[in-house]
Amino acid sequence: MSELTGKQRVQKLFKREPVDTMPCFSGQGAVVVQAIEKMGTQFAKIHTDAKLMAQSAITSARLFGMDGVVIPYDMAVVAEAMGRGISLYEGTEGIIYPTVPNKWKTLDEIDIPEDYMRRGRLPMVDEAFKIIKEDAPDLAVGAWVLGPFTLAGQIMELDILLKGLKKNKDQTAAFLSQVTQITIDMCKHYQDLGVDFISVREMGSGTDLLSPRMWKTLIGPNLKKVFDSITKVPSVNHICGSTDMIIEMMHECGATALSVDQKNNVVETRQKLGNDVLLFGNFDPYNTLTQLEDMTQVKAVIKKCIDDGLDSVWPGCDIWPDIRQENMETYVKTVREYGKKASPAVGRI
Repeated sequence: MSELTGKQRVQKLFKREPVDTMPCFSGQGAVVVQAIEKMGTQFAKIHTDAKLMAQSAITSARLFGMDGVVIPYDMAVVAEAMGRGISLYEGTEGIIYPTVPNKWKTLDEIDIPEDYMRRGRLPMVDEAFKIIKEDAPDLAVGAWVLGPFTLAGQIMELDILLKGLKKNKDQTAAFLSQVTQITIDMCKHYQDLGVDFISVREMGSGTDLLSPRMWKTLIGPNLKKVFDSITKVPSVNHICGSTDMIIEMMHECGATALSVDQKNNVVETRQKLGNDVLLFGNFDPYNTLTQLEDMTQVKAVIKKCIDDGLDSVWPGCDIWPDIRQENMETYVKTVREYGKKASPAVGRI
């Protein structure tokens, strides 16, 4: 098989067609400081300028030979557009992601503007997608959205939301239904922009926080509605934290692929779901790419992911931008070389 472009490799993986080697890409943030430094800019600036956002994503991928890019980088984009404000930390050096300063404190306060997609930084993110598609047609372009429960926690204080589940069930359910529709609208919007895949990140719903019973009634039905709306491109269901007890329910939500972090027992997950499910994960991005100083250890982490039966080696969450260059190089090289020989994606699809 002749060498594929990154876009082709990712597209074939999702279609379950033969690939030359395991794709190396992510549905989480993957911008790195080496790219930001090469561009001569600052981390705070790449969140507010379409060209800087696009070029930082492309440069990060090019520096290390990744197959795709994904934007935006922070969790506050949609909440900001809903009028919750934004803290950008523009005068600060170093790595500080934008945050939401004014979350709603009661269910009665909620007032989501109908034209939120035209507010805040959302139009700027749209422009960044257009730039990436024009400037890097060989790379797979991914978008990510927060799942309904996690998005709700960005626009309302989480403890109040959880209390509402007990004290104001009907009102809280109506709010989550409203947020689910927003997630659906964002997914439809990104499909129309022509992205290659969408990752839905319901990060706050692992069994570290919610019981499997609550997940089944509160999270699963809304996620299924979201994935039913993603009809034009492949989709990924990503949850951070403990997912062993809910992995089968995650699969029932209908995403094209599942993404799990380092807390998931991938061997058991593969046994539960079988070989016909696309499964991504599951290394600890901060420890593996930032902390480890022995490249044999980095290589071992990535090899284990492949040996455990993953179809693509994804970080369990966003890659912390201040990675060690040699760690990132080892990650990509190991996926390329070992993935070609031992990848279940190459051998099974």
